Amino acid sequence: MKVTEKVHALESTKGNYAYLVLDEEITVIDTGMPRQGKALLKELESLNMELSDIKHIMLTHHDIDHIGNVALLEKATGAKVWASKEDIPYIYGEKARHGIKRILSLFMKPKLPEKINPYPENGIINNQMEIISSPGHTPGHVCILFENVLFAGDLLRTSPDKIKPMISLMNWNDSIIHESIAKIDKLSFKWICPAHGVPIERGNLWEEFLVENKINQE
Repeated sequence: MKVTEKVHALESTKGNYAYLVLDEEITVIDTGMPRQGKALLKELESLNMELSDIKHIMLTHHDIDHIGNVALLEKATGAKVWASKEDIPYIYGEKARHGIKRILSLFMKPKLPEKINPYPENGIINNQMEIISSPGHTPGHVCILFENVLFAGDLLRTSPDKIKPMISLMNWNDSIIHESIAKIDKLSFKWICPAHGVPIERGNLWEEFLVENKINQE
């Protein structure tokens, strides 16, 4: 699904979208569930490029439905893998995941990449991709801002006519997630690209979301 000329939601990961960014250095944001790997590679190959053209794999957070094919993509593309320094230990199993995710991680063990690089201190990848720290869903959750598109990860979810908070059961810290949403509100963007839901224009739906969830209210 084309969101903008440079941004595609990858249909092979529908339900927990990964995204392709066609910039000077092509980037994949998140990687879907382990079972989606073959279809993901096939879709990427259908988009008039070589897999080796992909230079960056950027993870918004450590959940299995986002890191499920990171090892497969790393091997197929040779791309550099990035994640927040806070979430890397969860990916490698050095720290236990929160709540229900701890149980899920016992049954779903995706292959791990050879190397994950922590996002740089200046928060910029490829001169275009801005890393926005947005903890709450996980300790090291990030959003990624590219031109007028916000890749929201699991900070929120959408339907065609509504923006909604992520289900509390899945969050590491609900109060912090509200602070992260307030932080994102100060950024300039037109499109919201979540993992769960559909890409959606910011517009009035964003303001309704802020009011309904008492964001930025004294």
